[in-house]
Amino acid sequence: MSVSPFDEDLFQKACDEIIHIDREKNGIGTLQEKTVHAVLKRFYEPDTAHQEFRIGRYVADIFRGDEIIEIQTRNFNAMRKKLDLFLEQYPVTIVYPIIHTKWLCWINEATGEVSQKRKSPKRGTTYDAYYELYKIKQYLAHPNLHLCLVLIDAEEYRLLNGWSRDKKRGSTRFDRIPTKLVDEFYIGSPKEYGCMIPRDLPNPFNSKDFAKKAGISQSNAQLALNILTYIEAVARIGKKGNSYLYELKL
Repeated sequence: MSVSPFDEDLFQKACDEIIHIDREKNGIGTLQEKTVHAVLKRFYEPDTAHQEFRIGRYVADIFRGDEIIEIQTRNFNAMRKKLDLFLEQYPVTIVYPIIHTKWLCWINEATGEVSQKRKSPKRGTTYDAYYELYKIKQYLAHPNLHLCLVLIDAEEYRLLNGWSRDKKRGSTRFDRIPTKLVDEFYIGSPKEYGCMIPRDLPNPFNSKDFAKKAGISQSNAQLALNILTYIEAVARIGKKGNSYLYELKL
């Protein structure tokens, strides 16, 4: 993907152009949804002539004549038909944003009042991408498919319209506002999934080992190992009790 590697200044410039100007004009109550998508599209391709480019029946977020970049914040399953077409013709990079540090803000729909932001204790990591990647597992080994995992800090605005007494549980996410570029991980081939595999795994290892080292649940570790086995980044080499044993192939 022909973009400048980890350019914080360029990211802040994209934030200013997409978010801050709009906020000054309209305020938080009228922010458009999918701000993360809009900022990343501006970050990876400032020239609007290369944005929203029609290719066949579909529209690519970014098209530079020799490559396609798709910004996908969720619902990877919705990309399958598009990938069938795009991957036949061009290299495709899927940019997936992961919220590293999140501050929560609540919006009262009746008054428009916005609460003070509070920091969420949860931190996003590259392992969060496995849930979405599983939906396009059959494409991950395609030589034209590349991934760019982008860790960002963001403010998340939610509407106080949930079903619980404080109206927070089951509430609607209004928007996420990027505040900082934290890191980028580019995966150009199945051999480059090292950023999604914890270090210091025993040899061999099982899903419990993977979960412990990665700091994720065992069910998520099993999902990760399903993908990593499919792309041959790890190999299943046997079984001990009820647990499959794996070894790294990278």
